[in-house]
Amino acid sequence: MTLPLLSGEPRVITVGAEVLGEALDAQAVPRTKVDWRPPLPGTEDDVARVLADPRRARANATAVGRLVSARPLLVGVRRAGEALDLPVGSFLHAGPPIDWERASGPMRGALIGATLLEGLASDAEDAERGLAGGRARLEPCHGRGAVGPMAGVVSPSMWMFEVRDAEHGGTAYCSLNEGLGKVLRYGAYGPEVLERLRWMDEVLGPVLRETLRLTGPLDLRALIAQALQMGDELHNRNRAATSLLARELAPGIVEASPARAAEVLRFVNGNDHFFLNAGMAACKVSADAARNVPGSTMVVAMARNGTDFGLQVSGLGDRWFTGPAGVPDGLYLGAYGPADANPDIGDSTITETAGLGGFAMAAAPAIVRFVGGDVSAATAATRAMYEITLAEHPVYQIPGLGFRGTPVGVDVTLVARTGLLPTVNTGIAGRVAGTGQVGAGLVSPPASAFAAALSALAEAGEGARR
Repeated sequence: MTLPLLSGEPRVITVGAEVLGEALDAQAVPRTKVDWRPPLPGTEDDVARVLADPRRARANATAVGRLVSARPLLVGVRRAGEALDLPVGSFLHAGPPIDWERASGPMRGALIGATLLEGLASDAEDAERGLAGGRARLEPCHGRGAVGPMAGVVSPSMWMFEVRDAEHGGTAYCSLNEGLGKVLRYGAYGPEVLERLRWMDEVLGPVLRETLRLTGPLDLRALIAQALQMGDELHNRNRAATSLLARELAPGIVEASPARAAEVLRFVNGNDHFFLNAGMAACKVSADAARNVPGSTMVVAMARNGTDFGLQVSGLGDRWFTGPAGVPDGLYLGAYGPADANPDIGDSTITETAGLGGFAMAAAPAIVRFVGGDVSAATAATRAMYEITLAEHPVYQIPGLGFRGTPVGVDVTLVARTGLLPTVNTGIAGRVAGTGQVGAGLVSPPASAFAAALSALAEAGEGARR
């Protein structure tokens, strides 16, 4: 009897070594290509221990179910001092905890600018001396239920979007978007930066507060879903989402402040990223709904402070697992180049954590003109993320993939087993304080942070079984 595997024409299975595969194709030899990658080095034992945790499957189903069922509503705009109980002399920042000594150039620049904004220093040199001398308290935005783009620096007088989860009851905050160019979040702190921030304090914040009191809550989940079908990925492309938000707000802005409506609408319409910050708060409140599920290996936060990348996992509370932040690979503005770039920075990776941004690039072919690459690479990036996630979002869908839901719920175990790291698209800040934005591109988080989280999950699983 002839064995089925030995009958017919011989076939070759190729793994890696694509040069060999191409040679076989040239000879018309039938072959099957297998896309296989080794696991993250040194993680094999921890993977086995985590997979043996009987809580894992149900815990992950619970965590990702909470994330995708969240219903974020934009309910208000409030000052940070009041909303976050942030006292004078305290500043929030993006990413995991960091002190002045280890802070990068853009983080230092943003802290200097915030110190000047709050009237705590006479000039930049005075602000820097005070920060270096420990006269300010620094803590991560995530620790206060908030997120901040790029440097993410928040001071008490700044206004924050307030987003509430109508399904699970949580609340999250994010600062208002300043626009592009030389802005505080990229580490700039010149007179034009402070002038714009003071205008936002005196005009934009109060007008938006009154507007939302008139309009009532806005359904951000619905806006995000619609924007995805209009070509946004909601991290580095927010043109459609900003237009949708402006349409919702415009009548209320006119009614709330007829005298200021034109300048407020001009500011919003002139800033394609205005929606980003509201979207980040929506992603934060959604991910927070999935926190603290014992046994879950799902990532609930990814963030960078310009020095370190950090992540948090549902089953491990508020612990940060960190590694060195990488420098994005992308396109640069003007004469800037890789030598001018700071390592990755910002809380905006909360978008990828919730299934948007780099995970949804297949929905936004135009994004490649901003971050580099081509349309096929953007689609391939999204398809790859299905391999390391637990679910497809039932509301956030990608037309170009047959309205398939975006990949959502990064699983530390799947990252370790496949060797695939999350795809992140991001702006690039200049490494020298005060420079501002120098480009945009793609970056991968450090594998070491995921390996450290996996090890902690293995230990926690052993403890639960004892």
